Amino acid sequence: MTVTTTSRPTGQPGYSETLPREPESAAVARRLLRTACAAWGLDEVAEDGAVVVSELVANAVQHARRESLRVVVERPAQDTVRVAVADLSRVRPVLRVPKEGAECGRGLFLVAMLAADWGTDERRWGKVVWAELERRG
Repeated sequence: MTVTTTSRPTGQPGYSETLPREPESAAVARRLLRTACAAWGLDEVAEDGAVVVSELVANAVQHARRESLRVVVERPAQDTVRVAVADLSRVRPVLRVPKEGAECGRGLFLVAMLAADWGTDERRWGKVVWAELERRG
């Protein structure tokens, strides 16, 4: 696993890592997100971001195909962190309101609650599911 950094228009590097499509990759994705937030002085979005990236990775692990996924953490604006998970499935995620007592199906609902915005970008090879977190105040 190799972490890649690239320069962005905001002058801040973006961080990305290709990970195996397995549940343990969520922990690596959380570390990547927390590292980026610390480097950018955006620690206050790190905890919500850790939940968001965990849910995005969990969705890719459960629903995608092939053996890997890619996590990207960027800073598109001064107070915004964008986290994205790319996978090789073209099936778009569906936001569902969780039923009381249900043990699964809450992932995208949590993402929608914690993120300022989220969505899916289709690609020829699959999709990228992303969420933007904003510093409050």
